[in-house]
Amino acid sequence: MKLRKGRAAAAIAVLAVLITTVASCTSKVVGSAGNKNEAPSAAPAENETEPEEENTTEPTTVPVPADKTVHVTAVGDNLIHYSVYKNAEKLAGPGENFDFKPLYQHVKYLIEEADLAIINQETIISPSNEIRGANGGALLFNSPPEVADAVIDMGFDVVTMANNHLLDFGASALEESINFWNQKAKEYDLTVLGAYLNEEDANNIRVRDVNGVKIAFLAYAEHINGFSIPDDSSLRVIMNYEEDVIQRQIEEADKIADAVVVSAHWGVEDTHLVSEDRIELANKMVNWGADVILGCHTHTAETMEWIERDDGTKGFVFYSMGNFICCQTDNFNLVGEMPDFDIVLHGDTGEITLEDVGAIPNIIHYEVGDFSNLGVYPYSKYTPELAAVHGIPYAVPQGTYTSFSWDILNQIIDESIPKEFQKLDK
Repeated sequence: MKLRKGRAAAAIAVLAVLITTVASCTSKVVGSAGNKNEAPSAAPAENETEPEEENTTEPTTVPVPADKTVHVTAVGDNLIHYSVYKNAEKLAGPGENFDFKPLYQHVKYLIEEADLAIINQETIISPSNEIRGANGGALLFNSPPEVADAVIDMGFDVVTMANNHLLDFGASALEESINFWNQKAKEYDLTVLGAYLNEEDANNIRVRDVNGVKIAFLAYAEHINGFSIPDDSSLRVIMNYEEDVIQRQIEEADKIADAVVVSAHWGVEDTHLVSEDRIELANKMVNWGADVILGCHTHTAETMEWIERDDGTKGFVFYSMGNFICCQTDNFNLVGEMPDFDIVLHGDTGEITLEDVGAIPNIIHYEVGDFSNLGVYPYSKYTPELAAVHGIPYAVPQGTYTSFSWDILNQIIDESIPKEFQKLDK
Protein backbone atom coordinates (compact mmCIF):
# COMPACT_ATOMS: atom_id res chain seq x y z
CA MET A 1 0.00 0.00 0.00
CA LYS A 2 1.23 3.48 -0.82
CA LEU A 3 0.15 7.03 -0.05
CA ARG A 4 0.46 9.34 -3.04
CA LYS A 5 0.76 12.87 -1.65
CA GLY A 6 -3.03 13.09 -1.29
CA ARG A 7 -3.38 15.04 -4.53
CA ALA A 8 -6.91 13.81 -5.23
CA ALA A 9 -8.09 14.58 -1.71
CA ALA A 10 -6.61 18.09 -1.89
CA ALA A 11 -8.39 18.74 -5.16
CA ILE A 12 -11.71 17.64 -3.63
CA ALA A 13 -11.20 19.98 -0.68
CA VAL A 14 -10.49 22.98 -2.93
CA LEU A 15 -13.54 22.19 -5.08
CA ALA A 16 -15.75 22.00 -2.00
CA VAL A 17 -14.61 25.45 -0.84
CA LEU A 18 -15.28 26.97 -4.25
CA ILE A 19 -18.78 25.46 -4.52
CA THR A 20 -19.70 26.56 -0.99
CA THR A 21 -18.52 30.13 -1.71
CA VAL A 22 -20.49 30.34 -4.95
CA ALA A 23 -23.62 28.99 -3.26
CA SER A 24 -23.33 31.58 -0.48
CA CYS A 25 -22.95 34.46 -2.92
CA THR A 26 -25.93 33.27 -4.99
CA SER A 27 -28.12 33.14 -1.89
CA LYS A 28 -27.36 36.78 -1.06
CA VAL A 29 -28.12 37.99 -4.59
CA VAL A 30 -31.52 36.28 -4.75
CA GLY A 31 -32.47 37.52 -1.29
CA SER A 32 -31.85 41.21 -2.18
CA ALA A 33 -33.19 41.36 -5.74
CA GLY A 34 -36.48 39.44 -5.53
CA ASN A 35 -38.89 39.36 -8.51
CA LYS A 36 -38.13 42.21 -10.91
CA ASN A 37 -41.88 42.56 -11.83
CA GLU A 38 -43.02 43.25 -8.28
CA ALA A 39 -43.37 46.78 -6.87
CA PRO A 40 -40.84 47.70 -4.24
CA SER A 41 -42.12 47.18 -0.72
CA ALA A 42 -42.56 50.07 1.68
CA ALA A 43 -39.59 50.99 3.80
CA PRO A 44 -39.83 49.82 7.38
CA ALA A 45 -41.08 52.33 9.90
CA GLU A 46 -38.62 54.03 12.18
CA ASN A 47 -37.43 51.80 14.99
CA GLU A 48 -39.15 48.87 13.24
CA THR A 49 -36.87 45.90 12.76
CA GLU A 50 -37.00 44.23 9.36
CA PRO A 51 -37.65 40.49 9.81
CA GLU A 52 -34.74 38.28 8.86
CA GLU A 53 -35.31 36.09 5.83
CA GLU A 54 -34.97 32.39 6.41
CA ASN A 55 -31.98 30.92 4.55
CA THR A 56 -33.44 28.00 2.64
CA THR A 57 -30.31 27.23 0.63
CA GLU A 58 -29.31 23.63 1.22
CA PRO A 59 -25.60 22.92 1.77
CA THR A 60 -23.87 21.68 -1.34
CA THR A 61 -21.99 18.39 -1.07
CA VAL A 62 -19.23 17.33 -3.43
CA PRO A 63 -19.55 13.72 -4.59
CA VAL A 64 -16.54 11.64 -3.70
CA PRO A 65 -14.85 10.30 -6.86
CA ALA A 66 -15.20 6.58 -7.30
CA ASP A 67 -12.24 4.30 -6.73
CA LYS A 68 -10.37 3.30 -9.88
CA THR A 69 -9.16 -0.29 -10.17
CA VAL A 70 -6.73 -1.94 -12.57
CA HIS A 71 -6.56 -5.73 -12.59
CA VAL A 72 -3.01 -6.80 -13.48
CA THR A 73 -1.70 -10.17 -14.65
CA ALA A 74 1.98 -10.74 -15.44
CA VAL A 75 4.00 -13.71 -16.67
CA GLY A 76 7.64 -14.71 -16.60
CA ASP A 77 10.10 -15.69 -19.32
CA ASN A 78 8.67 -16.33 -22.76
CA LEU A 79 11.63 -18.59 -23.53
CA ILE A 80 11.47 -19.89 -27.10
CA HIS A 81 13.58 -23.04 -27.16
CA TYR A 82 14.17 -25.08 -30.32
CA SER A 83 11.41 -27.52 -29.39
CA VAL A 84 9.01 -24.63 -28.69
CA TYR A 85 9.28 -23.28 -32.23
CA LYS A 86 9.33 -26.81 -33.71
CA ASN A 87 5.94 -27.40 -32.05
CA ALA A 88 4.73 -24.11 -33.55
CA GLU A 89 6.03 -25.21 -36.92
CA LYS A 90 3.95 -28.40 -36.75
CA LEU A 91 0.89 -26.40 -35.77
CA ALA A 92 1.17 -23.96 -38.67
CA GLY A 93 -1.41 -24.22 -41.41
CA PRO A 94 -0.79 -24.25 -45.15
CA GLY A 95 1.33 -21.33 -46.23
CA GLU A 96 2.30 -20.49 -42.65
CA ASN A 97 5.73 -20.93 -41.08
CA PHE A 98 4.85 -21.03 -37.38
CA ASP A 99 1.75 -20.84 -35.23
CA PHE A 100 2.50 -20.28 -31.53
CA LYS A 101 -1.05 -19.35 -30.54
CA PRO A 102 -2.25 -22.91 -29.70
CA LEU A 103 0.62 -23.28 -27.21
CA TYR A 104 -0.99 -20.62 -25.02
CA GLN A 105 -4.66 -21.46 -25.53
CA HIS A 106 -5.22 -22.71 -21.97
CA VAL A 107 -3.98 -19.49 -20.32
CA LYS A 108 -5.25 -16.97 -22.86
CA TYR A 109 -8.44 -16.26 -20.91
CA LEU A 110 -6.42 -15.02 -17.94
CA ILE A 111 -4.57 -12.52 -20.11
CA GLU A 112 -7.76 -11.38 -21.82
CA GLU A 113 -9.52 -10.82 -18.49
CA ALA A 114 -6.78 -8.51 -17.21
CA ASP A 115 -6.98 -4.74 -17.58
CA LEU A 116 -3.19 -4.77 -17.86
CA ALA A 117 -1.07 -7.77 -18.91
CA ILE A 118 2.75 -7.84 -18.79
CA ILE A 119 5.16 -10.35 -20.35
CA ASN A 120 8.93 -10.78 -20.24
CA GLN A 121 10.08 -11.56 -23.78
CA GLU A 122 13.25 -13.52 -23.06
CA THR A 123 14.40 -13.89 -26.67
CA ILE A 124 15.05 -11.33 -29.39
CA ILE A 125 13.24 -11.31 -32.72
CA SER A 126 15.66 -10.45 -35.51
CA PRO A 127 14.14 -11.52 -38.84
CA SER A 128 17.39 -11.13 -40.77
CA ASN A 129 19.21 -13.67 -38.61
CA GLU A 130 18.81 -17.44 -38.30
CA ILE A 131 16.24 -18.83 -35.90
CA ARG A 132 17.87 -20.40 -32.86
CA GLY A 133 16.63 -21.78 -29.59
CA ALA A 134 19.70 -23.08 -27.76
CA ASN A 135 19.90 -25.93 -30.26
CA GLY A 136 23.33 -27.31 -30.97
CA GLY A 137 24.40 -26.71 -27.37
CA ALA A 138 24.99 -22.97 -27.69
CA LEU A 139 22.70 -20.87 -25.49
CA LEU A 140 21.81 -18.48 -28.29
CA PHE A 141 18.25 -17.40 -28.99
CA ASN A 142 16.55 -15.67 -31.89
CA SER A 143 12.85 -16.28 -32.37
CA PRO A 144 10.44 -16.21 -35.32
CA PRO A 145 8.32 -13.06 -35.76
CA GLU A 146 5.23 -15.20 -35.23
CA VAL A 147 6.03 -15.22 -31.51
CA ALA A 148 4.89 -11.60 -31.43
CA ASP A 149 1.64 -12.58 -33.14
CA ALA A 150 0.87 -14.95 -30.26
CA VAL A 151 1.85 -12.39 -27.61
CA ILE A 152 -0.46 -9.82 -29.19
CA ASP A 153 -3.25 -12.36 -29.75
CA MET A 154 -3.25 -13.26 -26.06
CA GLY A 155 -3.79 -9.63 -25.16
CA PHE A 156 -0.52 -8.52 -23.58
CA ASP A 157 -0.13 -4.75 -23.22
CA VAL A 158 3.43 -4.45 -21.91
CA VAL A 159 6.50 -6.28 -23.27
CA THR A 160 9.75 -6.11 -21.29
CA MET A 161 13.04 -6.93 -23.02
CA ALA A 162 15.74 -6.43 -20.39
CA ASN A 163 17.43 -9.85 -20.19
CA ASN A 164 20.72 -11.66 -20.63
CA HIS A 165 20.08 -12.80 -24.22
CA LEU A 166 19.84 -9.36 -25.81
CA LEU A 167 23.21 -9.60 -27.56
CA ASP A 168 23.11 -13.26 -28.57
CA PHE A 169 23.37 -12.19 -32.22
CA GLY A 170 25.15 -8.90 -31.72
CA ALA A 171 24.21 -5.23 -31.56
CA SER A 172 22.71 -5.08 -35.05
CA ALA A 173 20.31 -7.91 -34.24
CA LEU A 174 19.31 -6.21 -31.00
CA GLU A 175 18.64 -2.97 -32.85
CA GLU A 176 16.53 -4.87 -35.36
CA SER A 177 14.58 -6.49 -32.54
CA ILE A 178 13.96 -3.14 -30.84
CA ASN A 179 12.69 -1.67 -34.11
CA PHE A 180 10.54 -4.76 -34.67
CA TRP A 181 8.82 -4.39 -31.30
CA ASN A 182 8.56 -0.60 -31.62
CA GLN A 183 6.65 -1.10 -34.85
CA LYS A 184 4.34 -3.60 -33.14
CA ALA A 185 3.86 -1.07 -30.35
CA LYS A 186 2.62 1.52 -32.84
CA GLU A 187 0.30 -0.93 -34.56
CA TYR A 188 -1.21 -2.53 -31.45
CA ASP A 189 -0.83 0.08 -28.69
CA LEU A 190 1.84 -1.87 -26.81
CA THR A 191 4.31 -0.54 -24.28
CA VAL A 192 7.80 -1.92 -24.98
CA LEU A 193 10.81 -1.31 -22.76
CA GLY A 194 14.08 -2.68 -21.39
CA ALA A 195 16.30 -2.24 -24.48
CA TYR A 196 16.57 1.14 -26.14
CA LEU A 197 17.89 2.71 -29.33
CA ASN A 198 19.73 5.46 -27.44
CA GLU A 199 20.10 7.27 -24.12
CA GLU A 200 17.18 9.59 -24.80
CA ASP A 201 14.95 6.60 -25.48
CA ALA A 202 16.13 4.93 -22.26
CA ASN A 203 15.17 8.00 -20.24
CA ASN A 204 11.74 8.24 -21.81
CA ILE A 205 9.75 6.64 -19.01
CA ARG A 206 6.85 4.62 -20.36
CA VAL A 207 3.46 5.43 -18.81
CA ARG A 208 0.08 3.88 -19.63
CA ASP A 209 -3.27 5.25 -18.54
CA VAL A 210 -5.42 2.27 -17.60
CA ASN A 211 -8.94 2.90 -16.31
CA GLY A 212 -7.88 6.39 -15.31
CA VAL A 213 -4.81 5.20 -13.38
CA LYS A 214 -1.39 6.27 -14.65
CA ILE A 215 1.11 3.41 -14.39
CA ALA A 216 4.83 3.81 -15.14
CA PHE A 217 7.07 0.92 -16.26
CA LEU A 218 10.81 0.43 -15.87
CA ALA A 219 13.06 -2.56 -16.65
CA TYR A 220 16.64 -3.48 -15.74
CA ALA A 221 19.04 -6.36 -16.44
CA GLU A 222 21.73 -7.98 -14.32
CA HIS A 223 24.07 -8.98 -17.17
CA ILE A 224 24.17 -9.78 -20.89
CA ASN A 225 25.97 -13.14 -20.82
CA GLY A 226 29.40 -11.53 -20.92
CA PHE A 227 28.65 -9.51 -24.05
CA SER A 228 28.74 -5.73 -24.12
CA ILE A 229 27.31 -3.07 -26.38
CA PRO A 230 30.04 -1.78 -28.75
CA ASP A 231 31.46 1.66 -27.98
CA ASP A 232 30.33 3.01 -31.34
CA SER A 233 26.70 1.92 -30.79
CA SER A 234 24.02 4.19 -29.33
CA LEU A 235 22.04 1.22 -27.96
CA ARG A 236 21.26 1.33 -24.25
CA VAL A 237 20.40 -1.28 -21.64
CA ILE A 238 20.29 -0.15 -18.01
CA MET A 239 22.01 -2.60 -15.70
CA ASN A 240 21.17 -3.41 -12.09
CA TYR A 241 24.48 -2.06 -10.84
CA GLU A 242 23.62 1.43 -12.17
CA GLU A 243 21.79 2.24 -8.97
CA ASP A 244 22.09 6.00 -9.42
CA VAL A 245 20.24 5.74 -12.74
CA ILE A 246 17.66 3.36 -11.32
CA GLN A 247 17.01 5.61 -8.33
CA ARG A 248 16.63 8.67 -10.56
CA GLN A 249 14.23 6.90 -12.90
CA ILE A 250 12.07 5.38 -10.18
CA GLU A 251 11.81 8.70 -8.35
CA GLU A 252 10.87 10.47 -11.60
CA ALA A 253 8.33 7.76 -12.43
CA ASP A 254 6.88 8.15 -8.93
CA LYS A 255 6.23 11.84 -9.62
CA ILE A 256 4.58 11.46 -13.02
CA ALA A 257 2.47 8.35 -12.39
CA ASP A 258 0.11 6.96 -9.77
CA ALA A 259 1.87 3.57 -9.61
CA VAL A 260 5.33 2.31 -10.61
CA VAL A 261 6.02 -1.23 -11.87
CA VAL A 262 9.62 -2.41 -12.21
CA SER A 263 10.77 -5.47 -14.17
CA ALA A 264 13.98 -6.81 -12.62
CA HIS A 265 16.02 -9.43 -14.48
CA TRP A 266 18.24 -10.84 -11.74
CA GLY A 267 19.19 -13.79 -9.54
CA VAL A 268 20.90 -17.17 -9.77
CA GLU A 269 19.44 -19.53 -12.35
CA ASP A 270 17.87 -22.87 -11.36
CA THR A 271 17.49 -22.08 -7.69
CA HIS A 272 14.59 -21.09 -5.45
CA LEU A 273 16.86 -19.22 -3.05
CA VAL A 274 16.58 -15.44 -3.00
CA SER A 275 20.03 -13.89 -2.81
CA GLU A 276 20.81 -11.15 -0.32
CA ASP A 277 21.82 -8.70 -3.02
CA ARG A 278 18.36 -8.99 -4.59
CA ILE A 279 16.65 -8.43 -1.25
CA GLU A 280 18.80 -5.35 -0.72
CA LEU A 281 18.12 -3.93 -4.19
CA ALA A 282 14.41 -4.70 -3.93
CA ASN A 283 14.21 -2.75 -0.67
CA LYS A 284 15.99 0.18 -2.28
CA MET A 285 13.65 0.14 -5.27
CA VAL A 286 10.56 0.12 -3.10
CA ASN A 287 11.87 2.95 -0.93
CA TRP A 288 12.67 4.95 -4.08
CA GLY A 289 9.06 4.60 -5.16
CA ALA A 290 8.46 1.23 -6.85
CA ASP A 291 5.06 -0.24 -6.02
CA VAL A 292 5.52 -3.65 -7.68
CA ILE A 293 8.69 -5.50 -8.69
CA LEU A 294 8.34 -8.33 -11.21
CA GLY A 295 11.45 -10.50 -10.99
CA CYS A 296 12.58 -12.89 -13.69
CA HIS A 297 15.67 -14.71 -15.07
CA THR A 298 16.12 -17.68 -12.70
CA HIS A 299 13.76 -19.98 -14.71
CA THR A 300 12.24 -20.99 -11.38
CA ALA A 301 9.28 -19.67 -9.43
CA GLU A 302 10.43 -17.98 -6.23
CA THR A 303 8.88 -16.49 -3.16
CA MET A 304 7.28 -13.06 -2.84
CA GLU A 305 6.69 -10.58 -0.05
CA TRP A 306 5.59 -7.14 1.07
CA ILE A 307 8.36 -4.62 1.62
CA GLU A 308 7.66 -1.83 4.10
CA ARG A 309 9.06 1.61 3.36
CA ASP A 310 10.66 3.87 5.91
CA ASP A 311 7.43 5.90 6.00
CA GLY A 312 5.29 2.84 6.80
CA THR A 313 3.78 2.36 3.34
CA LYS A 314 4.41 -0.81 1.34
CA GLY A 315 5.43 -2.20 -2.02
CA PHE A 316 5.42 -5.80 -3.22
CA VAL A 317 8.11 -7.94 -4.85
CA PHE A 318 7.77 -11.15 -6.84
CA TYR A 319 11.41 -12.30 -6.69
CA SER A 320 11.09 -14.54 -9.76
CA MET A 321 8.14 -15.48 -11.92
CA GLY A 322 10.00 -18.39 -13.53
CA ASN A 323 9.21 -19.53 -17.06
CA PHE A 324 6.02 -18.82 -18.96
CA ILE A 325 6.94 -21.28 -21.69
CA CYS A 326 10.08 -23.32 -22.38
CA CYS A 327 11.29 -26.83 -23.13
CA GLN A 328 13.68 -27.28 -20.25
CA THR A 329 14.16 -30.73 -18.73
CA ASP A 330 14.33 -30.18 -14.96
CA ASN A 331 10.99 -30.32 -13.18
CA PHE A 332 11.53 -27.08 -11.26
CA ASN A 333 11.87 -25.20 -14.57
CA LEU A 334 8.39 -26.28 -15.64
CA VAL A 335 6.44 -24.46 -12.91
CA GLY A 336 6.15 -20.70 -13.17
CA GLU A 337 3.98 -18.11 -11.51
CA MET A 338 1.66 -15.49 -12.93
CA PRO A 339 1.42 -12.47 -10.60
CA ASP A 340 -2.22 -11.45 -10.24
CA PHE A 341 -3.32 -8.35 -8.32
CA ASP A 342 -5.32 -5.11 -8.36
CA ILE A 343 -3.94 -1.58 -8.34
CA VAL A 344 -6.55 0.63 -6.66
CA LEU A 345 -6.59 4.43 -6.77
CA HIS A 346 -8.87 5.52 -3.92
CA GLY A 347 -11.11 8.42 -4.88
CA ASP A 348 -11.51 9.81 -1.35
CA THR A 349 -7.83 9.97 -0.44
CA GLY A 350 -5.83 9.73 -3.69
CA GLU A 351 -4.04 6.75 -2.13
CA ILE A 352 -2.74 3.86 -4.23
CA THR A 353 -3.04 0.37 -2.74
CA LEU A 354 -2.37 -3.15 -3.99
CA GLU A 355 -5.25 -5.51 -3.32
CA ASP A 356 -5.86 -9.26 -3.71
CA VAL A 357 -2.15 -9.87 -4.34
CA GLY A 358 -1.07 -13.38 -5.30
CA ALA A 359 0.25 -15.66 -8.01
CA ILE A 360 -1.37 -18.21 -10.29
CA PRO A 361 0.93 -21.23 -10.84
CA ASN A 362 1.48 -22.05 -14.51
CA ILE A 363 2.63 -25.47 -15.67
CA ILE A 364 4.54 -26.16 -18.88
CA HIS A 365 3.41 -29.48 -20.26
CA TYR A 366 4.85 -31.69 -23.01
CA GLU A 367 4.80 -35.39 -23.76
CA VAL A 368 6.94 -38.32 -24.93
CA GLY A 369 10.58 -37.54 -25.69
CA ASP A 370 10.06 -35.09 -28.54
CA PHE A 371 8.24 -32.40 -26.54
CA SER A 372 4.98 -32.99 -28.41
CA ASN A 373 1.65 -31.57 -27.21
CA LEU A 374 3.48 -28.62 -25.69
CA GLY A 375 1.31 -26.12 -23.87
CA VAL A 376 1.00 -23.81 -20.88
CA TYR A 377 -1.70 -24.51 -18.28
CA PRO A 378 -2.86 -22.62 -15.22
CA TYR A 379 -3.02 -24.83 -12.13
CA SER A 380 -6.83 -24.86 -12.22
CA LYS A 381 -6.83 -26.50 -15.67
CA TYR A 382 -4.01 -28.97 -15.09
CA THR A 383 -4.83 -32.47 -13.86
CA PRO A 384 -3.20 -35.49 -12.21
CA GLU A 385 -3.80 -37.36 -15.49
CA LEU A 386 -1.76 -34.82 -17.45
CA ALA A 387 0.98 -34.88 -14.82
CA ALA A 388 1.16 -38.68 -15.13
CA VAL A 389 1.97 -38.49 -18.86
CA HIS A 390 4.41 -35.59 -18.73
CA GLY A 391 7.32 -36.24 -21.07
CA ILE A 392 10.12 -34.96 -18.87
CA PRO A 393 11.38 -38.46 -17.87
CA TYR A 394 12.03 -39.22 -21.55
CA ALA A 395 13.17 -35.83 -22.81
CA VAL A 396 16.50 -35.50 -24.55
CA PRO A 397 18.82 -34.08 -23.40
CA GLN A 398 18.12 -35.39 -19.93
CA GLY A 399 17.88 -33.03 -17.01
CA THR A 400 18.87 -33.74 -13.41
CA TYR A 401 15.44 -33.68 -11.80
CA THR A 402 13.26 -35.62 -14.21
CA SER A 403 10.53 -37.00 -11.95
CA PHE A 404 7.08 -35.53 -12.42
CA SER A 405 3.72 -36.23 -10.82
CA TRP A 406 0.80 -34.40 -9.28
CA ASP A 407 2.43 -34.62 -5.86
CA ILE A 408 5.77 -33.34 -7.13
CA LEU A 409 4.01 -30.45 -8.87
CA ASN A 410 2.26 -29.44 -5.67
CA GLN A 411 5.48 -29.76 -3.72
CA ILE A 412 7.25 -27.35 -6.10
CA ILE A 413 4.38 -24.88 -5.79
CA ASP A 414 4.36 -25.04 -2.00
CA GLU A 415 8.13 -24.55 -1.87
CA SER A 416 7.99 -21.58 -4.25
CA ILE A 417 4.78 -19.67 -3.51
CA PRO A 418 3.73 -18.93 0.08
CA LYS A 419 0.31 -20.36 0.88
CA GLU A 420 -1.27 -16.96 1.48
CA PHE A 421 -0.39 -15.89 -2.07
CA GLN A 422 -1.37 -19.05 -3.95
CA LYS A 423 -4.22 -18.58 -6.41
CA LEU A 424 -5.10 -22.13 -7.41
CA ASP A 425 -8.66 -21.69 -8.62
CA LYS A 426 -8.32 -19.04 -11.36
